[in-house]
Amino acid sequence: MTDIHAQDLAVRYIALWSEPDAELRRRAIQELWAEGGAHILQPPQEIREIAAGLGFDSTTLQAHGYDELGVRVTRSYERFVAPGQFTFQARGGAVRLHDVVTFNWEMVPVGGGEAVGGGLEVLVLDENGRIVTDYMFPGI
Repeated sequence: MTDIHAQDLAVRYIALWSEPDAELRRRAIQELWAEGGAHILQPPQEIREIAAGLGFDSTTLQAHGYDELGVRVTRSYERFVAPGQFTFQARGGAVRLHDVVTFNWEMVPVGGGEAVGGGLEVLVLDENGRIVTDYMFPGI
């Protein structure tokens, strides 16, 4: 497997979510994810409860392939970063074990201050060090 430093990957991954240029976001997605790679999100508890109340057994949200990943990242950017109040940052302590990288991230005010959100990322990599599956657990 390609020699990848876990913290460097975490920083590159998080930088993507705050990138204002759509073309650079697209390029970063293609560099970080394997073709056909997936982003699987565990939605916040209130969304899971609403879905369960509607009879849905599975409440995970998924994006597969570069186009869907592009939409997912762009929507997140538009909602949280573009208005100019928040940005994302990787926390220290990313860890790699074989083909799995885990790290925590946080959403912080642009002017500084305490994190207002965050989560845990679990990335499963292919033999070239590109993301095959990205599991996002917000709120952790």
